[in-house]
Amino acid sequence: MKRFIFILSFGFSAFAQDKSELKTTFSGFVETYYSYDFNQPITDSKLPFMYNYNRHNEFNINIGLLRAKVEYDNAYAIVSLQSGTYIDDNYANEKIKYLNEAYIGLYLDSSKKQSIELGILPSYIGFESATTASNLTLTRSLLADNSPYFMTGIKYSYKPSEKWNFAALLTNGWQRINKPQKEVLPSFGTQVVYKSNANSTLNWSTFIGKEFNGLDFTMRYFSNLYYDQKWNDKWRTIVGFDYGIQDFSSTDNQKATWLSPVIMAQYSIHSKWQTAFRTEYYQDEKNIIIAGNEAFKTLGFSLNLDYLPNSKVKLRTEARYLQSQENTFVKNDLPTDNNFFVTTSLSFEF
Repeated sequence: MKRFIFILSFGFSAFAQDKSELKTTFSGFVETYYSYDFNQPITDSKLPFMYNYNRHNEFNINIGLLRAKVEYDNAYAIVSLQSGTYIDDNYANEKIKYLNEAYIGLYLDSSKKQSIELGILPSYIGFESATTASNLTLTRSLLADNSPYFMTGIKYSYKPSEKWNFAALLTNGWQRINKPQKEVLPSFGTQVVYKSNANSTLNWSTFIGKEFNGLDFTMRYFSNLYYDQKWNDKWRTIVGFDYGIQDFSSTDNQKATWLSPVIMAQYSIHSKWQTAFRTEYYQDEKNIIIAGNEAFKTLGFSLNLDYLPNSKVKLRTEARYLQSQENTFVKNDLPTDNNFFVTTSLSFEF
């Protein structure tokens, strides 16, 4: 009997010891919104090239996110469940819609300078995320909305110092969970991040792979470059530039290009009040990224005001104006060259 009690006690002790090494954390994000488009669209989505706050004259959920992270020794796993109109618009072609993230990571050395992650990963491209409370502006920039939110594949990261971080990726392609063409080789990506100090970030990300151009799968080459600087307690700026090239035809040397510069500045009026201004331009003459009958050449401006009652809640309102060189937009069932809309959101993160 004593021997049984000893074995049982030893078993519970071993289990408790293993459990103490297993760390689980939960976090989440919920964002509600209302948006009014003065072009008064009659379609379900306001604009076909936007994927957040894309409903007109209705209250809705942009994104609800519940995230779990489990860590054990040198390994970790992250799973995020999601719902909202962001998912309806951005995952329309995916079979797996309700997983925002699902990947396993492994540190390759004791100092955690090298790691490998495999699964549905957050995008390594750009400076704006789907959990938009961390973005300077309420709505995402044109270049951010039309570059990947997520990637599915394997990522190797190397951080030799606090200032430098390097990464290389093999993925299923340009924002894909399901791979439509099995014979196409995996896409390749790189990322270089330089932080001269805690308030400064210079990022360069690239993508190379075969993507659909409207007729066929051809090579796409893409570069995203941005500089993020917090100047003081009041001012923060981000300057970004996207440039892409894709073979327009698999039978000749015709190529299509697109580009997008953006500048945004945030000013903290008070500990509870912030404002931000954005100016941007997006050009996609061959409609490789933004589908349409006319060349997409659009200039945009936005101004937002944010109220932060506490560290977890953010109430934001933004006015945004888009002016196109062509009749890209629709008003009263007729083509027009401009679009103006106002969006308000209330978010809570934990």
